Amino acid sequence: MKKNIIFTLVSFCIVFTMQAQEPVDYVNPIIGTSNFGATFPGPIAPRGMASISPFNVAGPANLPLEKDSRWLSNPYVHENTFLTGFSQVNLSGVGCPDLGVLLLMPTTGELETDHLKYGSTYSNEISKAGYYSSEIDKYNVKAEFTTSKRVGVSKFTFQKGQSNILLNLGLGLTNEQGAMVQVVSSTEIEGMRSVGSFCYNSPEAAYPVYFVAKFSKPADKFGVWKKPTTYKGVEAQWMGYNGKTRLMDASTKMVAGDSIGTYFSYNFDKIETVEVKIGVSYVSIENARENLEKETSNKTFNDIYKETYNEWNTLLSRIKVEGGSTNDKTVFYTALYHTLIHPNTLNDFNGEYPEIKTGKIGKTDGTRFTVFSLWDTYRNVHQLLSLVYPQQQSNMIQSMLDMYDENGWLPKWELNSTETFTMVGDPASIVITDTYLKGIQDFDVEKAYNAMLKSAEQIENNPVRPGLKDYIEKGYLTTDNGGSVSTTQEYNAADYSIALLAKELGKTADYECYKNRSISYRKLFDKNIDLLRPRLSNGNWYEPFDPNDGANFTENVGFIEGNAWQYAFMVPHDILGLKKLMGGNKAFTNQLQKVFDDNQFDMANEPDIAYPFLFNYVKGEEWRSQKTVEALVKKYFKNTSDGIPGNDDTGTMSTWVVYAMMGVYPIAPGEPKYTITKPLFDKITIQLDSKYYKNSELVIEKETNNNGYINQILLNGKKHKSYFINHNELVNGNSLKVILK
Repeated sequence: MKKNIIFTLVSFCIVFTMQAQEPVDYVNPIIGTSNFGATFPGPIAPRGMASISPFNVAGPANLPLEKDSRWLSNPYVHENTFLTGFSQVNLSGVGCPDLGVLLLMPTTGELETDHLKYGSTYSNEISKAGYYSSEIDKYNVKAEFTTSKRVGVSKFTFQKGQSNILLNLGLGLTNEQGAMVQVVSSTEIEGMRSVGSFCYNSPEAAYPVYFVAKFSKPADKFGVWKKPTTYKGVEAQWMGYNGKTRLMDASTKMVAGDSIGTYFSYNFDKIETVEVKIGVSYVSIENARENLEKETSNKTFNDIYKETYNEWNTLLSRIKVEGGSTNDKTVFYTALYHTLIHPNTLNDFNGEYPEIKTGKIGKTDGTRFTVFSLWDTYRNVHQLLSLVYPQQQSNMIQSMLDMYDENGWLPKWELNSTETFTMVGDPASIVITDTYLKGIQDFDVEKAYNAMLKSAEQIENNPVRPGLKDYIEKGYLTTDNGGSVSTTQEYNAADYSIALLAKELGKTADYECYKNRSISYRKLFDKNIDLLRPRLSNGNWYEPFDPNDGANFTENVGFIEGNAWQYAFMVPHDILGLKKLMGGNKAFTNQLQKVFDDNQFDMANEPDIAYPFLFNYVKGEEWRSQKTVEALVKKYFKNTSDGIPGNDDTGTMSTWVVYAMMGVYPIAPGEPKYTITKPLFDKITIQLDSKYYKNSELVIEKETNNNGYINQILLNGKKHKSYFINHNELVNGNSLKVILK
């Protein structure tokens, strides 16, 4: 018996080792599901519209975490234990709640429609790219899930007896309510759920997500439930209200309400499996049905999983890494996986999508992308896409320009064709310039440039750059505007990108104008503390001022989601100018080191995530970047549920560790250059797209006999004398070798 067990374990290890040779097999979607990482462990196709996640954030008060008791932006927290269903559309790594709706839940025995009563613990989770499964303890049901791009596919294995599949349209993460549902037949349901009001900022508020669900076996019994509005006193008597949920057996009428759902019940005389395919659309029920048919008709669960698995592996294989531990590769490929979730597909199979603001239905021959969390992603995500997935990045720029045509403005924080205007700055301008200067130029650059100028110049009714009048006249926003220092810095970064694109397009006067505008943060620099600080409308310093205030999302006049230390070096386009303000290399180095020594650095906060690389600007101090980056990777990025330091922010934190482990980082967003640090793998091979780059691959290697610091950098075998390298040098070279002491 013991020999058999040993043989089985050895066989399993051999199989696992063979499978783990493929990049996709290193992906662990559980990473980031704790510590407010806000990722989800369920399946999604690359940049998919549909996704499935176990929903465990709505349970009895004695179980952690009741959804409404905390600001939860994710449907699943790894430590939680109470499952109430599997949501079919979800967001990954965001900081505000939305979507997390269309909850499918298998149960057995007598029908129960109250999620607090039918909810269950679960066990034996398996989470892989494109696949998730778990055992639902209360019912002894195995639940398995996969997806195509627009269809979620569920497979439930039931024991003998009565079994039920519930579709709960009342639960969700969204701040909106309301749904409609209709049972079409004993094998089909269609309907709509209202979602929206992301971060409570969206002026468009609610919008619909449509769905069609098809079941592989006809139900023996079906119906709709509705929890009626609560009435009191005489009105309740008049309405005949008894406080109970209404069950409408065999109903095929359209039912609307806030707390509604459907049930399909079966009486099995043996173990049976039921598959449910749910197509989704943001256009119509008809399109949801077409998405389902075109993508999954006549395909089994395993067929769909295999297709999604292969698609993931193809994309993840664009970067091959050698050396490092299994955990290192798991961290790396899971991070790369997270960068390929958002922005995601908005258009249906037929190309239709809801236009932003117009109320019309548009149509594309390519991909209309959505979920542009640009305050986060302009710093590194789009740079990674330009390097590794340039065709995707090109399509994203086109989506942004289409939004400009529809809405009159470039996107700021767009979600499913609603503009939320969340966060500050003008990040789209930075992304467009960065993309164009890296040679991805198959879009209308003059239209893009004019759109950028509109955001930068229109003073009245400008939702992208509020406070622009003060910024233009004074060079900075005053304390009359929220986050005045942070916003000034963001406008500076955008203006520098406009200047760079103007120069590339031969617009010399614009170049000079916007280059000068981009360094106006200097007026907020206080030489007495070597930090930026807010000014009043009369030009005086704001008092009292504590540069430590504002960390960990506490309030601080002048700064958004951070304090003066975390914004001290957020002028990536003018680090040389900042060094002069601080008094030279030594003072700059000391002040930067103080950020880390005094625990002011926040790995989960976008404004300071480039800081570990900034020591490269001081000759002789580059070792500090290598030491700091490696230590941060080991401390914050792990093969565990809490292996992302806070919100992944639609892949921004994940992108940071991808770059850090490869040994390069896009140090100045908008400017096509990278800084070099120590790779954490022995060899990294990046497959390049021949449509945009002349070489087929780029190889980054590390050569060392110990774990020291960089002694020499070779580009194509020749000594490279700088810790910086521009994009063209990098992609047009064949190899970058880093030799350690």
